[in-house]
Amino acid sequence: MTPLKIIAEDCATGTVLKLVGGLDHDTAPELRDALPTIALEPGRLLILDLAAMPFCDSSGISALLAARNHAHSVGADIALAAVPANTLRILRIVGLDQIFALHPDTVTASRPREVG
Repeated sequence: MTPLKIIAEDCATGTVLKLVGGLDHDTAPELRDALPTIALEPGRLLILDLAAMPFCDSSGISALLAARNHAHSVGADIALAAVPANTLRILRIVGLDQIFALHPDTVTASRPREVG
């Protein structure tokens, strides 16, 4: 399996984590371990950019849920950007497309939301 590389970047609405490589049983702990090191603030957004993530198994899905729980624990929100088709299919099958905001790319995901 491809090793996982996690690249953190700031954006106007919060933090973007770019996941490069497969998110599976061997690499999911890397994402889980990285979460507490990400400075999230209430009302901000954590975006997981999955464009370079070729594979995601059930351990990876669990790690995505851990990221959601981490964001919500500090009052932040979470969005997934550029979800590969195979992962999007899994998210839809298990209903997780209903709890994650899904966006075609990080630019769209990081746009400030209009209130009203």
